[in-house]
Amino acid sequence: MASRIIIADDHPLFRTALSHAVAKVWPGAEIVETSSATEARRELEQGAEVLLLDLHMEDSNGLSALMDFRQDFPALPVAIISASEEPRVYDAASQLGAAAFIPKSASLELMREALSCVREGDDWFPESDGTTDDDLARIANLTPAQRRILGQLSEGLLNKQIAYELDISEATVKAHITAIFRKLGVVNRTQAVLLAAKLDVAQDVAAPTSA
Repeated sequence: MASRIIIADDHPLFRTALSHAVAKVWPGAEIVETSSATEARRELEQGAEVLLLDLHMEDSNGLSALMDFRQDFPALPVAIISASEEPRVYDAASQLGAAAFIPKSASLELMREALSCVREGDDWFPESDGTTDDDLARIANLTPAQRRILGQLSEGLLNKQIAYELDISEATVKAHITAIFRKLGVVNRTQAVLLAAKLDVAQDVAAPTSA
């Protein structure tokens, strides 16, 4: 059976560049291009060997999407594709379980090198100091529902607004928030939101470079 590779990126130009790189590394693979995390999730239900995931799409932003896919598809290698070139982001993606981090400024040759490592079961990351962050470890310990509520806290939503958005009671929201505070080791919303900000990745646009 041919390999099935999912590309999730909302920039057609980048999807084309990635498709060319994937075709070189996985000859004959079925390459499925999607423009949102929702579409990628739907395709993943049909199986895939690797997911190439952009950190910024209409329905996802930052490293939260990586955490969600790792939670739901723990055996799936996820290669992050991002315009961010900050070592702290490389380290965070590695700590949260990514198989690779490929900057969008990378040449097609470098993309192929990174994807070849992923194909062989190895990790590939740009050079960094390999720092781990205890706060990220605590965030990773949250359930998907708790991470969703933490994201809504970051947007400034009140308990009643969160309850409406999730179709749950305010009492349930309060219980989730209490659990979030306990797991994160914080005592108020401000502290929780500051920790959640570590999942954010500054959005930028860089054109892929031909090899």
